Amino acid sequence: MLCNCRRLPLLYLLLEPALFFRHSGRSLVTVVLAVLALVVLAAYVRSKLLGPVVSGYEVTAQALQQQVVASGTVSSQALARIGSEITGVLKARHVREGDVVKPGDLLLELRDDEQQARVREAEAALAELAGSLRPQAEAALREAVNAHERAGSELTRREALYLRQQVSSELIQQARSNEVAARAARERLQVQLAAVSKGGTTEQQLTERLVAAQAALAKTRIVATVNGTVQTRAVEPGDQVQPGRTLLEIFSDNSREILVPVDERSFGGLALGQSAQVVADAYPDRILAATVNFLAPAVDTSRGTVDVHLALDADADFLRQGMTVSATITTASRANALVVGNEVLRKVRGNQADVLQVSDSHVESATVTLGLRGTVASEIVAGLSAGDVVLVADAEIGTRVQVDLQDRLATGGE
Repeated sequence: MLCNCRRLPLLYLLLEPALFFRHSGRSLVTVVLAVLALVVLAAYVRSKLLGPVVSGYEVTAQALQQQVVASGTVSSQALARIGSEITGVLKARHVREGDVVKPGDLLLELRDDEQQARVREAEAALAELAGSLRPQAEAALREAVNAHERAGSELTRREALYLRQQVSSELIQQARSNEVAARAARERLQVQLAAVSKGGTTEQQLTERLVAAQAALAKTRIVATVNGTVQTRAVEPGDQVQPGRTLLEIFSDNSREILVPVDERSFGGLALGQSAQVVADAYPDRILAATVNFLAPAVDTSRGTVDVHLALDADADFLRQGMTVSATITTASRANALVVGNEVLRKVRGNQADVLQVSDSHVESATVTLGLRGTVASEIVAGLSAGDVVLVADAEIGTRVQVDLQDRLATGGE
């Protein structure tokens, strides 16, 4: 029976030793070992004839996005630094870190004794002008008008008597001098009354003094000018404050930005207006849409990065200044690109690379031209066609192989 085994099917070859050993009275363990040995021998012969099994996949056309992924922080270009316009002593602080404020909310108060006194002084001066100085000037002018009229009448009377030679020329000269003096006094008082009258220069000066005193008083009350959240405070009641010193910092709610330092090697594909997605490490389930709105003009040579600013498309009140976020910026996309995974690319040089391709069950090397480059997959613009099989694992060129075709992951959201 054994002498004819080359003409029998493989199944018979596997069963034949069992029959032989059973007739020979051998143990079951010996039979099993013999069968396994024959199976291994058959597999070895098959691998020699068909080649080893290697993993690969077919090249297909699909959607592809080129993206830049980087970590950044929540930042703000409108971080309001609150200070005092005048020198003074802080009387009260009405906010602390984390408080939400809106325009007009009182933040800090300075001692205002001196400013209050100046306001009262200006108000008193205006009241004196209306209640005393103006009536006195009006009365003085009325008296000057009467005196001038009397002097004029006396001059007329004496001139008539002089014509009749009843008075001397000295009396005429005296009457004329009196009339001139009375007219000058009248004109002077008219000017003074004009100055103290309603809307006159004196009232304007006193009003301006009051406005200045009130403005100085208002500066003792420091209020918020933006909607936001108090980030830091650097003052307490009793502290001396001066112009130029930052007392509070308020993070504006309407100006949240994401600051992302991007590796300079990825900068070439970035442009203003590109869309991005942002996820804060503290809120991984909240994906925020953003847009590239600023690219730094210089590279940070110490880190080899370029600062990219992303503007959030909608408010995100849960974000806090300085939070760490992950940003994915879409720099380009293709709706129907010929795509391979980056793991199959070998000897990448610029926009070209080599891949191992299987043709007629044999391994060949192919040079391809790359288009969009993603972190997981890349576009092939020349060198391969849809349906070509490429290898993931290494294999010797020219050898015969069996390809274990793998499923390709979608790269549209890469």
